[in-house]
Amino acid sequence: MVHIILAAQTAQEPGVLGMIFGNPLVMILLMFVILYFFMIRPQNKRRKEIQNFQNSLAEGTQVFTSGGIYGTVKKIDLASGIVEVKIADGVIVKIDKSCVYKDTASTPTQG
Repeated sequence: MVHIILAAQTAQEPGVLGMIFGNPLVMILLMFVILYFFMIRPQNKRRKEIQNFQNSLAEGTQVFTSGGIYGTVKKIDLASGIVEVKIADGVIVKIDKSCVYKDTASTPTQG
């Protein structure tokens, strides 16, 4: 009889992992940490890379716009944030600098 009571008492005591991961607050915190490292942090890094590229635009750079247009930068107006992009012979369009991205098609890929 004593063995049954002792077995029941030891079965009810949670281990160290049970105490840590059994707490709902710890689980919610763990979810946010995972969310940060797999979603938020890579997106912030990508946004910074795009912003650095847009700030370092120069004439003659091959670009891709958010509207799906490939072209070459002809003129940059830093005061207004407008970039003139040549998309064909004699065709130059004015585009906001925040809509200009790096032309990845012209850069060699690894693989």
